[in-house]
Amino acid sequence: MQTDTATGVVKQRSNAYELFILVLTVLSLVIMVALLLPLSDATIKVLNVYDNMICVIFLIDFGLNLARSHPRRDYVVGRRGWLDLLGSIPSFGFFPYSALFRLARLSRLARITRLLRGQNKRELVSDVVEHRGQYAAFFTALTAMIVLTLSSVLVLQFESRSPDANITTGGGALWWAIVTITTVGYGDKYPVTPMGRVTAVLVMVAGVGIIGALASILASILVPPATSQQEPTSDGPSVRAELAAIKQELVALRGLMTPGAGPPDDR
Repeated sequence: MQTDTATGVVKQRSNAYELFILVLTVLSLVIMVALLLPLSDATIKVLNVYDNMICVIFLIDFGLNLARSHPRRDYVVGRRGWLDLLGSIPSFGFFPYSALFRLARLSRLARITRLLRGQNKRELVSDVVEHRGQYAAFFTALTAMIVLTLSSVLVLQFESRSPDANITTGGGALWWAIVTITTVGYGDKYPVTPMGRVTAVLVMVAGVGIIGALASILASILVPPATSQQEPTSDGPSVRAELAAIKQELVALRGLMTPGAGPPDDR
């Protein structure tokens, strides 16, 4: 809840950030499950990169929640914030047993789900309409994250079956996904298998939409909205004075144009 200091009206805080963290938590749990599968070393390496990136975002989220909570013990103990911190510790590939800490993310998932479940559909729809800019920004960031993760993993799985492939490492797949989604396409890394090229086409199409959405969001931030010109109301004192002056001028002109009429009497 937020209170407008000018009007004193209590405003409901947008749920866009909570939904962003909710979807990101689900994505992190999917990555956690994928890390347990018998995948190639290159795929495991790129999944660990994405997992560490999400851990950094979760650490920032933990710091924001801790700063907003007064007293801080209410968040750390009452809302089980210590589990959020435990599930946000990155492994960096050196601590394999730290993957067990990822299960603590279920606490963040349950807390945000309970928060959103307490609102009805009408409140959620009105929140989306009122804060559509925030939702658009977080949705674009989530889409980019999901496309990068899926594309780099899929292209590794498809390209690893071809002896002529040049995308064979996790770093190469990550580099290819980034330059493809940004529609740059250096050409140093490219898929050679049919399914790899189908994946590239989908990434390019998604990249055009993501770049376009980011451009529109940036334009809406930098360019202020045009203010509509309001017509003057007829009940204003300045408008009434102007109308009275025009009326006097019309009376004077009528007197001059009438034959035999003298100048208007000012009395």
